[in-house]
Amino acid sequence: MLTQLIRRAQIAGDKILFIIEKFMLPDFRVRQRDYLLEIARLLTQELDLEKLLARILRISVEMLAGQAGLIALKQPEAWHVAAAHKIQPAFLSYLEPLLAEEKVRELDVRELNRMLKELTYTASLGLLNGTGLPLAAHGQVIGVIFIFRNYPDLFTPNDRVLLQSFADQAAVAVFNAQLYGQVSYEKQRLDALLDSAADGILILKPDHTVERCNTAFEKLFGEVRGQIVGKHHGEIIRWKKQPQGTTLEEAESTGWPLTPNATLYVEGDLERPMPPPIPVGVTYAPLLSEDGNTSTRPGGQSAQRLRNIIVSVRDITHFRTAEEIKSTFISIVSHELRTPVALIKGYASTLRRDDAKWDKRTISDSLAVIEEEADRLSKMIDDLLDASRLQAGGLSLNQADVSLAALASRVTERFASQSPKYQLVTDFPKNFPLIVGDETRLEQVLVNLVSNGLKYAPKGEIKISGTARPEQVVVCVSDEGPGIDAHDLPHIFDRFYRSTNAVKQTKGAGLGLYLARAIVEAHGGRIWADPKADSGTRICFSLPR
Repeated sequence: MLTQLIRRAQIAGDKILFIIEKFMLPDFRVRQRDYLLEIARLLTQELDLEKLLARILRISVEMLAGQAGLIALKQPEAWHVAAAHKIQPAFLSYLEPLLAEEKVRELDVRELNRMLKELTYTASLGLLNGTGLPLAAHGQVIGVIFIFRNYPDLFTPNDRVLLQSFADQAAVAVFNAQLYGQVSYEKQRLDALLDSAADGILILKPDHTVERCNTAFEKLFGEVRGQIVGKHHGEIIRWKKQPQGTTLEEAESTGWPLTPNATLYVEGDLERPMPPPIPVGVTYAPLLSEDGNTSTRPGGQSAQRLRNIIVSVRDITHFRTAEEIKSTFISIVSHELRTPVALIKGYASTLRRDDAKWDKRTISDSLAVIEEEADRLSKMIDDLLDASRLQAGGLSLNQADVSLAALASRVTERFASQSPKYQLVTDFPKNFPLIVGDETRLEQVLVNLVSNGLKYAPKGEIKISGTARPEQVVVCVSDEGPGIDAHDLPHIFDRFYRSTNAVKQTKGAGLGLYLARAIVEAHGGRIWADPKADSGTRICFSLPR
């Protein structure tokens, strides 16, 4: 009985297959043609890889009359499920780590298909089968389309040719989308690199039109990108005066960039829409490519063609400032050192004359001048050494408890005996708190501030006062001189800075206030000039308690 039922079912199945092949197959082939046309459209219309894979997979499931499907792409490190259709998450969570295993990543498409078929048959308890279409483009396998079905493969040779044509077109579409994604990623990375660069960057076309610029150049030049891109190089790089080095136009007139040294560097003051001009160093580097014309060079070599010019623009204001400081330093030090040396030599030579007899007073006065100038020379050398130490990495402090009130009294007593026309006073409240600091260095701060008062105030009172606050102490040194000009106020603590009047009236290297600021800041404090002083100059510094 059972045998008869099985036989009748087989006869019925054969009749169904006959009906499908006789009447329904032509319609199915029409739909296959439509699927191929849709894939052909995807080649040109869709470059988003994720969307493309989803559409290819949907078409594949419909085309092969499947229940579900997936697309696995071959990565350098493993196979990876890039798209899935109607597959349970639990099955995918099992499949992903399986495809990443070392023994699986080495499988070719045929072996992978066989593994997926066995896995499908086992997982569905024999209810589902599967078929795979390899994706190959430009001679390399890039993936596989695997369709889950509840009947075995029944493909004629013509069907297989059609299916392979479908898979080949799908593979080309995927390859193009991957290539587009890679190009987009490289463009994003290039944009990120350009915009993260500290130097301004311009990319020029061969005709010197600005093709791209980065954020740093926008800030340096003072215009937004839309007002820079599309303009000629000569409209952007304009020099206030003749720059140092060979300009782009001069180099091209002598055959650049096809010259041995293809990188150009020029330095000068760049004109900007909003003044002032800014000192910059500009580097030009050519981007060359082969033009493919072998007849242009002897021996059949391809000639090189200029594709772009990469322009790097660096703000060299700090370097220019450093050069100016260096020049100022040489000028000031040579002058300031020459004066005491000339005085010492002059007085010493005078005392050594054999044709003159000097009385004790003359000899004493001359030796006093020699001693004073030697002390001034020694202090200047010490200040220069301290400035060098600061530039090399800071000052070392020997910290202990310090009484600023006692220190101020000691400094005023020392100067009072040397400057009788000044009245030096201190004003500290009783029980002024001790602080932790380097007493020698803090004394140097007070000496520098009092010395400035003696230099610039013709006479009057010079006061050192102190105020105690909950978290800090404040010490001020004031005089009754002409005060500090508002133009000079922001720069008085700069190294080697001296105002025009100071250069004319007094001696000095411009290091006193610079060193005072460095010492105070090394103690965790700050120093400033009081701009609201009633008269004269008032410089204050604070130190933590």
